[in-house]
Amino acid sequence: MPERTARVFQRIADIPAAAWNRCANPGGPDEGYHPFLDHRFLAALEASGSACAETGWQPFHLLLSQGEEPIGAVPMYLKSHSRGEYVFDAGWAAALERTGGRYYPKLQASIPFTPATGPRLLTARPDGGDESQLLGAAVEAAQQTGVSSLHFTFMPEAQWRRAGEAGLLQRIDTQFHWENAGYATFDDFLAALSAKKRKNIRRERREATSHDIEVEWLTGSDLAERHWDSFYSFYRDTGARKWGVPYLTRRFFSLLQEAMPERVLLVMARRRGRHIAGALNFIGSDTLFGRNWGCVEDHRFLHFELCYYQAMDFAIARGLRRVEAGAQGPHKIARGYLPRTTYSAHWVRDAGFRDAVRQYLAQERGHVAQDMEWIADHAPFRKDAAPGSAGATPPVPPRGAARGVLGAPRQRCRPHRHDRTDAAEASPHLRAA
Repeated sequence: MPERTARVFQRIADIPAAAWNRCANPGGPDEGYHPFLDHRFLAALEASGSACAETGWQPFHLLLSQGEEPIGAVPMYLKSHSRGEYVFDAGWAAALERTGGRYYPKLQASIPFTPATGPRLLTARPDGGDESQLLGAAVEAAQQTGVSSLHFTFMPEAQWRRAGEAGLLQRIDTQFHWENAGYATFDDFLAALSAKKRKNIRRERREATSHDIEVEWLTGSDLAERHWDSFYSFYRDTGARKWGVPYLTRRFFSLLQEAMPERVLLVMARRRGRHIAGALNFIGSDTLFGRNWGCVEDHRFLHFELCYYQAMDFAIARGLRRVEAGAQGPHKIARGYLPRTTYSAHWVRDAGFRDAVRQYLAQERGHVAQDMEWIADHAPFRKDAAPGSAGATPPVPPRGAARGVLGAPRQRCRPHRHDRTDAAEASPHLRAA
């Protein structure tokens, strides 16, 4: 049998697209397809200057081959900061540096600027042995490069468990997803809600477009550069408010249109002949992924209409099973988005610091579990109509767990009283990107 070897590539363009996609999306476009793992998407990030050494995202992709045949891959980046990841470890960096250590550079096995769950150990064959070898090769790369740590973020639960069995530290968090329970129309979804929530959503949708606002879906050949010009102005406005400098360049959107327009849904709002707001989504085989939003006019509930309700409409029309609307957002609960656990795994070089992180994560998992329990009691669905449970709740560690050098985990985000009905309407520009 030919020998297996692992190599690191500093450009996705140096890896044949067919070989990468065979590992990233072995079921092709119709089965388990993840648009963010597609060679075309990653190539657009790099070629546009969005994910590169200059922005702190040096590509460091791992390719596992048997003889001349690629059989596995890991999308990986050498990072000089923690921005654009959505699994927050800036506190870890500060803690290590206070003790004289150096946190950066680190390795990140993820998709830049994209808080969407998908495989991180990519293999063309459903073989746990291949995944374990990829995991081992990634850790070995981290050891050889001398980085402080390696982080697999937004990975599937099965791969997360495999990483835990291999000794990596395990972390969880929560996102909010909408599940399509076989609805034929949006009204079918509303019928599953309590009367109060149903009334609130109808009011929000009515008010969102009450000022001569029209909404259109653009995908495939309907997309044109003028749409991207408008959307990029929205995106830059949101980026300036949240991060200072937008993560994605204007060229990225042009490359996206050239390479994979059939996987893009742009929901645009137009008022008196002028585009005023937009939401960018990506189409998987069974999931619609909401990514970026922005606007140049503020209209009450327009954020919810474009980002959440229009996404539901599209998923119903296309027969998609779910909508993943990005990171954070407890205000999504009242609009039918239920909590789902997200998973990450972490290799930490320094033994003492690794123990401190382990203690921190044990306490953090308790906070996440308590939030999941609280949210389950405040879901908007009728008790006899909820589309599935919120998933297994992780065990809660004993109260009073050690704080350690990292301090207590950040306060979990539960909605305040006003969040449960009209949250975020006061800040219509803000949406996790």
